[in-house]
Amino acid sequence: MVSVSSRVQALAVGGFCVLVAVLAAVFVDGRLDRHWILRGLTLVLALCCAALLTGDQSRRLRRIIVAVGLAMFGVVFPVTTTTWASPPEIDFALQVATDAEAAAQKAGRTAVSVDDVKAAVAARGGAVGSPVEARGADAYPLILRANPAQGRPWACLGFTGPDAKVRPC
Repeated sequence: MVSVSSRVQALAVGGFCVLVAVLAAVFVDGRLDRHWILRGLTLVLALCCAALLTGDQSRRLRRIIVAVGLAMFGVVFPVTTTTWASPPEIDFALQVATDAEAAAQKAGRTAVSVDDVKAAVAARGGAVGSPVEARGADAYPLILRANPAQGRPWACLGFTGPDAKVRPC
């Protein structure tokens, strides 16, 4: 028979996992891919581990599996997915996007032009290209590099109206 305390414990731990998953997703910049499918699967696994708390806890191995599963799927995976969402090249692209948006607003335009992005990249000392042609760019998406001599990794930047989308490429 399942005790009330184990149900309450499972509910509390499940609620904590949901809270961590939601907060971790919210802290990722909206211009980036938030990996919703991966986050959803991780949350489901964490909730499955929390549901195991309602069962018989007399076996030590079962308690260990539940604890490790909750730690990994409930805390470690959501937090590291959030932390790794913006490596340095993505941070550079986000800064360029912010600068280009500010330049377009300052000029009174609602859309960000390729020239705005090129000027923002040049001001930050980076390089810009396109996926088709590495030596010039005249259409979105653009490939951005923080260092002109840098090979990969690159970040791709695209604008749909005033909204920027940044992703690794």
